[in-house]
Amino acid sequence: MTGFGADIEELGAWQRELRAQFPIVVAHPGLVYLDSAATAQKPRAVLDAVQHYLTTSNANAGRGSYPWANSTTALVEDARERVKRFLGDPAPERSSVHFTSGTTEGLRTVARDWLPTLLADGDEIVVPHRDHQANLSPWLEARDLLARQGVGVRVRELPYQAASGDYDVAELARAVGPRTRFVAATHVHHVYGADMNVHRLRRVVGPDVPICLDAAQSVGHLPVAVDDADVDFVVFSGHKALALPGTGAVWARQRRGPEFRPGGWRGTPNTVGIASLVAALDWLDAAGTDRIERWTVALAALLTDGLDAMADTYEVLGCRTSLAAGSPVQRRRSLVTFRHRAIDAHDLGFILFDHGFMVRSDGHCQAGRDRRDGSVRVSLHVHNTPEEMERLLTALASLQ
Repeated sequence: MTGFGADIEELGAWQRELRAQFPIVVAHPGLVYLDSAATAQKPRAVLDAVQHYLTTSNANAGRGSYPWANSTTALVEDARERVKRFLGDPAPERSSVHFTSGTTEGLRTVARDWLPTLLADGDEIVVPHRDHQANLSPWLEARDLLARQGVGVRVRELPYQAASGDYDVAELARAVGPRTRFVAATHVHHVYGADMNVHRLRRVVGPDVPICLDAAQSVGHLPVAVDDADVDFVVFSGHKALALPGTGAVWARQRRGPEFRPGGWRGTPNTVGIASLVAALDWLDAAGTDRIERWTVALAALLTDGLDAMADTYEVLGCRTSLAAGSPVQRRRSLVTFRHRAIDAHDLGFILFDHGFMVRSDGHCQAGRDRRDGSVRVSLHVHNTPEEMERLLTALASLQ
């Protein structure tokens, strides 16, 4: 056995052991959760860490000198270093980590509190126009804020390849100029499931332009190494990486441009969320994000191969070449998005739930799209199984 089938066979026992650690999955054997790109389910270790924190040392951080407060303060500070280690930070003494409510707030913090200090009249920034809305709106808001102050900044679109949906580095090279000061990009596309190969951007934009990476769909799903990508910001949501909702982080390299310091009074941090994030990162390291990636890519391949065999009924969004079993390009990461050619996406979502499948069916917050562009997104994690993919394909085949 070769290819993705070999990965499934090799990792089967490992996956069954991990699946058993998700209480909500075990408690609902008749339901299949396929919406991990929206929020991930939590393993027992994360739930236990939350319970332990709340019942042993729950207090505010940086606000008191008694033992519980000191313990919570240490938890938050240690968590910053834990995030750096998880991201393979090669120079943790120079970088910083700031906790937020999630990716959207993190990107807006960079756009609001840092980007305006970098830019002058006539400067240009390059941002994606067809990725998640959260990786477009903040940069436009920063442009508009500066415009009200009399500073004109031009926003250029990060170009895409028509065939693959990947970033087009050849076109980017033509778009980058002497006034390019900043680039925003996405690691894994939240609709098409493509790794956007952001490591190629640095060669194009040069050594001095800061790059901000939306890693909402990669942290917790596959290995993320900040040195390999050579980016200056990594922003992610804890709840997509097995931690509690309302938790996220901005990792800042602090090498290019002004120092990143979130503005304003920060208030009380989400201490229980941060405790859950530390536990989630520990769990992910023990499980192996490389193996999680291999597993979910293999499941996505099973699904896309099955959907491609029903191409008269279903349109899979994104790169067509990656649907082929012998694809010469990368396969989908942990998510697959598709449409039925006759059934509305929202209706299809309801139909699939009747079969026991929980999927997302809407426009997926993609910039430039609305409800009329709805589709069904299946997003996977380590608790999903090949048998679930076969059940899903059987359900979809019944609708041909």
